[in-house]
Amino acid sequence: MQDEFFMKEAIKEAKKAEELLEVPIGAVLVLDGEVIARGHNLRETTQRSITHAEILVIDEACKRLNSWRLEEATLYVTLEPCPMCAGAIIQSRVKEVVYGAKDPKAGCAGTLMNLLQDERFNHRTEIRSGILEEECGELLSDFFRKLRQRKKEQKQQSIQES
Repeated sequence: MQDEFFMKEAIKEAKKAEELLEVPIGAVLVLDGEVIARGHNLRETTQRSITHAEILVIDEACKRLNSWRLEEATLYVTLEPCPMCAGAIIQSRVKEVVYGAKDPKAGCAGTLMNLLQDERFNHRTEIRSGILEEECGELLSDFFRKLRQRKKEQKQQSIQES
């Protein structure tokens, strides 16, 4: 299935983020069956709150196409877009968003709210969800489990050194 192929590409990007100790979220933007932009979270690396995978991918695609309009493009992302990313998706006129795991804390493609299909905006985006959902969700769960463990170990080491 085409969705699974491109979601696996987004997962590859998420794994790159994880290697950098970033929250493992990855994205690819597809136009005419070809990946034209790819990226992953870089918020910790850059210390810039806007460097989410979706924002970076949209920016790269706009530069590549020399256009802010991505009306025929499909965005594949491992986690449901947050409010900021949903805004960028709407503003760049992305045709479709396909995501893996739901985000109960910030999901704006149907879980917490649905900005992408809100009729008050002049553009609405098609949504497909749950593509490789388990694999995408496990990436995040494993990352945060390891992060908590590292913090616990650092705290214990700090106590021992005191």
